[in-house]
Amino acid sequence: MYPALLPTPLPPEDPPKDPGQDPGQDPCHDARDLTARGSRAVIRLDDQTYFLRITRAGKLILTK
Repeated sequence: MYPALLPTPLPPEDPPKDPGQDPGQDPCHDARDLTARGSRAVIRLDDQTYFLRITRAGKLILTK
């Protein structure tokens, strides 16, 4: 009898890269620099004002 031929497993494929997830392509800003080492910053976009806050737990909250 011939030995059983088993399929050779393929190496895992890397998932396709999302260009929005590559930090080398987008400007990067440290939240602590934006808040001047505090916990709040005001961010303007056109005629809208937003508030960025760093919580005590180290999370970011962006509100209008």
